[in-house]
This record gives sequence, structure tokens and C-alpha cells, in this order.
Amino acid sequence: MALKFTQRMSRIGTEGAFEVLARAKALEKHGMRVVHLEIGEPDFPTPDNIIEAAIGALRSDYTHYTPAGGIGEVRETVAGFVSKRLGVEVEPGEVVLVPGSKNVLLFTLLACVEPGDEVILPDPGYPVYSSLVSFIEAKPVPIRLREDRGFRMDLEELASLVTDKTRLLIVNTPQNPTGGVLTSEDVEFISRLAQERDLLVLSDEIYSQIVYDGFQHTSLLSQPGMKERTVLLDGMSKAYAMCGWRLGYGVAPRELAASMETLMINSSSCAAAFTQMAAIEALTSPESERAVGRMVAEFRSRRDIMVDGLNAIPGVSCVKPEGAFYAFPNISQTGLDEQDLANRLLNQVGVAVLPGTAFGEGGRGYLRLAYTNSEDNIREALTRVGDFIAEATRQ
Repeated sequence: MALKFTQRMSRIGTEGAFEVLARAKALEKHGMRVVHLEIGEPDFPTPDNIIEAAIGALRSDYTHYTPAGGIGEVRETVAGFVSKRLGVEVEPGEVVLVPGSKNVLLFTLLACVEPGDEVILPDPGYPVYSSLVSFIEAKPVPIRLREDRGFRMDLEELASLVTDKTRLLIVNTPQNPTGGVLTSEDVEFISRLAQERDLLVLSDEIYSQIVYDGFQHTSLLSQPGMKERTVLLDGMSKAYAMCGWRLGYGVAPRELAASMETLMINSSSCAAAFTQMAAIEALTSPESERAVGRMVAEFRSRRDIMVDGLNAIPGVSCVKPEGAFYAFPNISQTGLDEQDLANRLLNQVGVAVLPGTAFGEGGRGYLRLAYTNSEDNIREALTRVGDFIAEATRQ
């Protein structure tokens, strides 16, 4: 039987990090030693206290279905955590727990965006934004993030992109793939624009606890007048090294949160019960907070090694990221194509990175390197990359 796929499957994209990871793993099976700088996942173990909380939950029979929006106690914990951290009053009924924060994006699109509507999204940006917008037959409208602005939005350009068809604005700070962080002035401008033009905003703040050098995270959710038009996307993966636990959360106006619950019922039923209970420990324990602080300090050290090493390679320049755990070096002066270079670095010298164009046209001339590896491995990768580029540009 020849399978016939729907037209919508031709509109959905992928996430390059997982594709490169699969290729790197295949090379490792054949004996190549690969330094992994492709996947956006902390290499630290989940803190022991969170693991013990999950084990305790399993032993306490948290192995069954939960309400679609999440266990009441956990929703209360998330609401309290967000309220305290962002300075905005959040109710448990405005929180939805999901098996991975991508669901918050998908559910918002399904609930609020019609075919033909326009969605403004960052370029370069997390590729799933554009993929899912196209999948539901809406129109992605990229807002270019440029290096000379620290990979922050040009606010006047953003305003010029809003039309009568614009339904949703997607904001990501700190940003993947660039590590850029919006300033409080940026956030205030976006807030005013959203209210003046009646826009819904999805604010992806999954990296909000990973910022450096005194930079402060400012949330759109906390801005006056924004709670009723903002969907906060966050989760446990990045700050708590819990990627494989698959627990994200959304904070949304109550009516939208209820719609997300309905979509959960029709898709995943619920997030895992014991994972939800472990989140209480993660979000309330001083031990967890200290673990996050230690991890961020280590990422800061790795960032400095990575950026200094990249800037020492002739033809490569890299601005210092202010948040997240990615470096986004400009390789345009080498004369090398980013896709070809990424492929050759993996296949010839065993360094797994992503081409900037995996994140949109705005990534042309860039690579993305995740400094989610040890300092020794980062130094080794930099040596391999530098030697390879030097040889390639001599030819």
C-alpha cells in the first residue's frame, strides 16, 4: 500500500539539533570521538533532591492519571513560584502543566490563531515556532534579530510588521540561538505595542533563570495590562537539568488555560504524575535554587572560554551572549558556507554544531554552539574548529 500523506505534513519542519545529534551518535558507533555542541540540553545531572522527590512520589502511588491541567497542588506551586519571581499575581487556574513546553506553543496556536492569520516571530529563532505556525496554515512573519543590536529586536521594525492580520507575537528572552536578552525598555515597548494593536503575545522564557553579568530578566507577563494578553511558556528542562522528564508549563488567561486543558485531554491526557510532584521540590527547595546557581556559574565560565576561543580564530567573531547557553559566532569573514562548514566539522573532525540557517534566514553566516559540555571538551572542540577553518581557508 502506498501511503498518502496530508498536505499539512509538507508544511511542518523539524528541529536540526535532534537531526545532528542522531548523525553524531551514528558516527560514534563507528568509532569517531565527537564533541557534542549541538543539543540544547544541560549536561548536568538533575539535582539529587529532585530525583529523590520523584522516587518518593512513585512510591506514594503517583503513577496514575491526573487532571488534564495538572495536579492541583502542583498548579498552586507553579502559580506561587511565578507570582513571586515575576511580581504578578497568578492563580492556579491560569496554570497548565504539559509534557514538554512545546505544547504551550502548539495549544496557543490551535486555540487562538486561524488559517491566514499572521504570527510575528524571531529570525533567527527556535525553528519550532515557524514550523508550527506553518503547520496550522497561518503565516510566519519574521522579525530579524541583528548582531549589531545584540540580537535584540529593532523595535521600530517590529511595529512596522504589525498588520490587521497579525494575531500573535512570539517573543523569546533569553534567546535561542543567540543568547540575546531583551532589556526592560524593549519589554515595555512590546507591551505598549501589544496593547495598542490588540495582540496576543506568547513569551517563551524557558531560559529566564540562565542570565549572566548582572543582566536582569524582564517578563512581559509582569507588565501592566499584559496579563490578559500574554501566554508565558516555561518549564523544568533548562534551569533544573530535567529535559528528559518532559514537564513544561504555561500561564495564560483563564479561558485560554481551560482551552489548553481540553487540548491536553485530546492529545496527551496529562503530564506524568510523579514528574509533576518532583516539580514541587524543584520550585520550592533552597537546595534546588543553589543547584541552579552553581549551574549558571559553570555556564558563565564555559561561555567565556567559548567566546574567547571563537574570537581567536581568524575570520570568526562572536558577541558575548547575555543569557541561555549558546554561542552564535559570525563566520562570514571565513568565506565558508555555514551549512557546509557544520557538516564538515562533524564528519571530518568530530565537532557537532548547527548551521545558523537551522534557525531561519537570519542565521545565514553563523553557527550555533551549545556550551553544554565540559571546559576541557570545549577547549578541544575549539582547537579542532580553529585548525579546520585555518586549513579550509588556505585551500
